[in-house]
Order: sequence, then C-alpha cells, then structure tokens
Amino acid sequence: MKRLYILLFSALSCAGLQAQNKFNLLVGTYTNTCQSNGIYVYDFNADSGDFKLKSSSENVVSPSYLSVSADNKFVYAVNENGTHSAVSAFGYDAGSGKLTFLNKNDALGADPCHLINDDKNVLVANYSGGNIAVFKKNADGSISEAQQLVQHAGKGINAARQEKAHVHMVAFSPDKKFVLSNDLGLDKVFVYKYNPNSKNEILTLKGSADVKPGSGPRHLTFSKDGKFVYLVQELDGTLTTFSFDPNGSLKVIGETSILPKGFTGGTGAAAIKISPDGAFLYVSDRVDANAVSVYKIQKNGGIELVEQVSTLGKGPRDFAIDPTGNFLLVGHQYTNDIIIFKRDKTTGKLTDTGKRIGLCSPVGLVFTRI
Repeated sequence: MKRLYILLFSALSCAGLQAQNKFNLLVGTYTNTCQSNGIYVYDFNADSGDFKLKSSSENVVSPSYLSVSADNKFVYAVNENGTHSAVSAFGYDAGSGKLTFLNKNDALGADPCHLINDDKNVLVANYSGGNIAVFKKNADGSISEAQQLVQHAGKGINAARQEKAHVHMVAFSPDKKFVLSNDLGLDKVFVYKYNPNSKNEILTLKGSADVKPGSGPRHLTFSKDGKFVYLVQELDGTLTTFSFDPNGSLKVIGETSILPKGFTGGTGAAAIKISPDGAFLYVSDRVDANAVSVYKIQKNGGIELVEQVSTLGKGPRDFAIDPTGNFLLVGHQYTNDIIIFKRDKTTGKLTDTGKRIGLCSPVGLVFTRI
C-alpha cells in the first residue's frame, strides 16, 4: 500500500511539474505584408519545445509589440500604422488563449514600437513621433485617452536615420521608481521619475546618458540584481554596459561590439534579453548578420562572449526565452517563421531543435503563465 501511495504521489508530482512547464506564447505580427489576424496565442511545452495554436485575434492592425498585465488578464498592443497608429487593450483568458477587444486610442505619435504597463498606466514609445504617450487604465482593463505626452527633440549625426528624435523603447526600473527610454535619433537614454498616481505628470525628467554618436540606442535590459543596464545600439551594433544606482543615475562602464571580427555587411541590432537565472545575455542582429550573440554575465556586471549563432532566418526582430530557461524562440520578420532553439542552462549555448512555427511577419514574442 505504501508503495502505491509513493507511485501515486510521484505521478501527481510529475503531472504538476508538467503543468507548471506549460506556458502561453503570445506573438504580435505585422498585418500589412502577408495574411495575418494580428495576435496569435500558442500553447508551449517548455519540457519538449512542442507547441500548438490556441487562438488568435481578429482583424487587428499590425499589433507588433505586446505587453501583458501582471494579473495575466489583459494584453496591450501597439497598432503600428504610420500616422494612423493606435494603442489597443484586450481582455485575455489565459486558459483558452482568447483575446477580447476592449478599446483603442490614438497613439499621438506615428509608428509606436514598444510599450509597458503596470496596474495604473500603459506607456508607449512612438518611434516616428519621437515621443512617449501615457494612458491611464480603467477598472475594466481598457485604456483612457492619453493623459501625458513627453516629446523628445533634436537629431543625431546619421542624416538618414537620426534626422529627428526616434523613441524606441520604454522600460521600468526593477523597483518601478523610474522609466528608462532609449532614443535612437538622439543617441541618448533618458531616465524619468515615475509617478504612477499623478493625473498628467506621470513622467518627470530625472536625467539622461549619452552614448556614442551615430550608434542609435534601441533596446535595453536590466541585470537580475538591478545594478546594471545592458543597451544595444541598432545602427552600429554597439553593446553598452551601464551601472545603475538607486537614485536613477546611469554611468557607462563598458562597451563592445556584437559584430563578428572582420564583418563588413549591414547591421541592425534588435532585441536584448537576459536568461531567467540572470547568468547570460542574448542579443539579436538583423540585415546581413541575422545572428544571436551569447554573453556570460560576470559578477561585476561585465560580459564575456560565449558564441554567435545564425538565427536560421532573416530579420530576427525579437526573441523570447521561456520562463524555465529551456528554450529560446526567435521570430523572423522576413522569412515568416519562429525558430525554436534549445538552451544549455550551464553554458548558455543554443542548439537548433528543428522545430518551426510558420507565421506571417512575427515581431514581438511574450510568454505568459496559463
């Protein structure tokens, strides 16, 4: 009888673990280049790397980047559509993967390309608009009209790409006291004090940090302890390391390039993420490189190159690491697929599993719990 109990307990434990290692993968797409419904939700098994389509939105215009609420009940998306761009709110049932459109509002800037949310606000980076729009959340998860618009001004040395401000990202500091914003056009990272309960001064400027002229800041991520910030610059493939203190100040402490030695092709650095255990940093590069660079993070915040691997497609605009750290998924904007790589948690290295998700122009990838 005791043996039977042990077997039953083991079986239940395994079943529980298996359930824990299943997640939803949400993918935002462009809808103006091929047939796409907008947002797609897949069931993803982080033990095997297997996947299954669960649901999709209907007739949503280019929801390229997504942000999921902390309670897992709402999804917010930019609608990247030139001067007609908007921001949309959806109800989200994680069990079924169903998305229910709630409302949308004008982004107040062309080509929104990134967004974040907390329990009070939704903050949006408008690339061509060169500004940050802040929307309040309503009780039902929908969004108000924009309550604040923070406009950047100026230009950089690259006449073709830095003719004006181009806000490319907004990111909360780990303690949520600050919001950082990368401006590709100005070669700056802005730091704003975050006042979530304010009516129309949710963001107030704290300061900024300059990076190499012409480098074009795109995306950043914080170290697991929140003491360091890693920033990738789109235009020249620079990877900059900052220290970040509790008062919101950034200081450059390191700089390297994600480009292989002797590389002469086009570059367009894109996404940057840290593994769930905080031990490895991953950066994607597009145009001619189409690769992911893997770095080991040192205790002092420094980084050491582990490997550079082909993403096996064109245009790796975004990628996501599943919450267990077992797999890294790369979305290719131009070859219309998501490549599933196995991750070695000890070395950080990536191996192609041969598994592919075929999908029109995937742009933003987000894992959520079920």
